[in-house]
Amino acid sequence: MVRFSATLALIASTMLYAPNMALAAPDVVVSIKPIHSLVASIMQGVAEPGLILKGAGSPHTYQMKPSDAEALQNATLIFWVGPEFERFMEKPMESLGDKAKVVELEKAAGLTLLPTRESGTFEKHADEEEHASGDDHEEHDLHIWLSTANAKAMAAEIAGSLAAADPANAAVYHQNLAKLDTKLDALAAEIKTTVAPVKEKPFIVFHDAYQYFEKEFGVNVAGSITVTPENVPGAARISEIHEKLKTLGASCVFAEPQFEPKLVDVVLEGTQAKTGTLDPEAATLTEGPDLYFDLMRGLAGSLKDCLSSK
Repeated sequence: MVRFSATLALIASTMLYAPNMALAAPDVVVSIKPIHSLVASIMQGVAEPGLILKGAGSPHTYQMKPSDAEALQNATLIFWVGPEFERFMEKPMESLGDKAKVVELEKAAGLTLLPTRESGTFEKHADEEEHASGDDHEEHDLHIWLSTANAKAMAAEIAGSLAAADPANAAVYHQNLAKLDTKLDALAAEIKTTVAPVKEKPFIVFHDAYQYFEKEFGVNVAGSITVTPENVPGAARISEIHEKLKTLGASCVFAEPQFEPKLVDVVLEGTQAKTGTLDPEAATLTEGPDLYFDLMRGLAGSLKDCLSSK
């Protein structure tokens, strides 16, 4: 009987003091799917982070729900690109006070930031129709996840922030970071191989979201129908892109799943270009650790399929 009681005491002690990772983890909330995927990869084996922008919504047009605001209020650690990108979160974030640690990934160490291109044809001139004048600071393209090098920089920032908030699981976060880095290097090599046969062919995109992918993999984005989806392009912009499409003999014009394809149809009219779909914000993908890889492979595959068809 004494031995049985001692055994029970040992089991109880073990249950009390063994690290319960799910309980030890901070309450983490992430703004958008591509960033959430990186956070979920780092947190594997510990807990699952929450996500604000689910489903097919776009950060350019999303409006916060009461449940989103509640998730932010309950969080102890929040990851987002920053207030210039997820504008729908800006006011709710202001009301959080000091309760949550907020990590702006656009400020991650080692991240490459590219300046915003003002014109849909990517020439260096101000587009008065879509760019507010009078700014005395350089604006940056914040689709920063569309570069595997930037993904690695953000992953390091994520792992460091999680380890600081949850020292009990720091070793797990850093192990997951090492695995993710290796997978991202392999992904970059894979995408370079995928797009190599078509990377010289010019194409037009719906909005100027692909600059980082373009720089890393050498693909030939010739222009965008709109700089930002919030702003409907005028007739002059549409005419300009239409003429560029014909002059270049661009093979494809790419739509995006969250936005009406009518503008793409107008641009295509009277040309031999084909149409495809690119999903830079993962609107059609299921959230989770694999989403980032599905997203990047999807972009490369769509480019290859459309540009190879002519």
